[in-house]
Amino acid sequence: MARPALVAAPTHRREKPPAAPGSAPPTAERATLEDLFAAESPQPLADAFPGKRAVHPFIGMDPVPEGTVPRHWDEIYRSPRRNRGVAYIHVPFCENHCLFCGFYQNPWSASVGPPYVDAVIAQLESFARSPAHDGPPLQAVYLGGGTPTALASPDLARLVMAIRRCLPLVPDCEITLEGRVQSFDCDKALAAFDAGVNRISVGVQSFSERIRRPLGRRAGTAGVISLLESLVGLDRGAVVVDLIYGLPQQSPEDVAGDVRLCAQLGLDGLDLYSLSLIAGTPLLSAIEKGKLHPAAGSSLGTYFAAGEEAAMAEGWSAISTTHWQGSLRERNVYNLAVKTGADCLPFGAGAGGFLGGFNYRITADLRDFAARAGSGTCLTAAMMRATPAAPIHNALKSGMERGRLDTVAVDAALARVCGSEAASFSTHAAPLLAQWSRAGLLEPYHRFHRLTRAGRFWQVAMTGRLITWLRQHPDLGDRHGRPDS
Repeated sequence: MARPALVAAPTHRREKPPAAPGSAPPTAERATLEDLFAAESPQPLADAFPGKRAVHPFIGMDPVPEGTVPRHWDEIYRSPRRNRGVAYIHVPFCENHCLFCGFYQNPWSASVGPPYVDAVIAQLESFARSPAHDGPPLQAVYLGGGTPTALASPDLARLVMAIRRCLPLVPDCEITLEGRVQSFDCDKALAAFDAGVNRISVGVQSFSERIRRPLGRRAGTAGVISLLESLVGLDRGAVVVDLIYGLPQQSPEDVAGDVRLCAQLGLDGLDLYSLSLIAGTPLLSAIEKGKLHPAAGSSLGTYFAAGEEAAMAEGWSAISTTHWQGSLRERNVYNLAVKTGADCLPFGAGAGGFLGGFNYRITADLRDFAARAGSGTCLTAAMMRATPAAPIHNALKSGMERGRLDTVAVDAALARVCGSEAASFSTHAAPLLAQWSRAGLLEPYHRFHRLTRAGRFWQVAMTGRLITWLRQHPDLGDRHGRPDS
């Protein structure tokens, strides 16, 4: 699962990243310290918080008045970039609408592929002529959707070659192709590898046909395994999969079995995400109508524990709270970068990005995008702007995403924003962190607060609460928000 959560942007079939329904953490305006405490229970995996909510993507963001959007677009694309960055290429077509996905956009047909690729290449070439092309080389590129592997091999290859020609990339740039089993085969994979892809991410969710079929995943277990074996056998790049836990009819042992199978197949990595029950999706509708068994709900922690225990038993290493590394070929650069404050250059209709302190989405209208993709004109109607506190949020989220809260790094970011005389985050958050330690969510580890298994499960809920408390830091004042100019 990859994709930054950005202005009105559709996320990957995973995004990546949402979870099971539950109570949101208190808002900054009404939260007391005690409101943010965890329940002190013998079973923190089940009881620590009322529910696993996502960190709101607009925390640390202010809306930009519509009338000023074109001006800001011109400013950020007519200035060299300054920050580390990645790129996201959106292919907004799917062969069918999976029941759990809330971000389905356009039906796929073979005729839409060539003209869409033409338009994305035009946008890439326009960017290559802009001053924003200059700056730190990009660390990763992610082709997501939608279903990028729905594209025909020649179109996929020429798109990847255009990416390599038009974007400034580091020599070891991670170039990921996201795909689905039903539209993928070895010939297409070879075309992608030959063009420059070095990482393939396949949406598996579950290997069990009993679980997959009701979700709209058409490929059977044998087909999934056959494709993955073929991709691994090519030995041309990292092969990773997405798994989801908490699906209807799924047990913790199903999750553990999926993880063990990933190791047996020789995969390089896996994402392990909790199910997102998104309003308006066919899955939630089917559950509400009683057509499918409801997902695990409050017992999701047992699913997470089963998956983590299986990964550890196979010798895999956690490189974030949701991602496991099976070999040194896997780095997960893009996912970690977009979750920890990197710039993200967006290409393609509906792609979300972040550049020059602004969060925005490329127009999702296919005709509008095709008509203007290469013009260099503003391709978005809405923007959000990062507040001065954004570097502090990023330092906090970066440590939590990796499972080790680094208060020294957060203190340094706070000092850069507020001055060296500002009260430290370590002092401000100490009572909260101490209570979470008593609740079994944190433990000391050198200079870090390392998340326990329960802490890793509740990481997103904890991050949201930490940001809520940070918003009440005495020296930050109005730096969490500011009017547009």
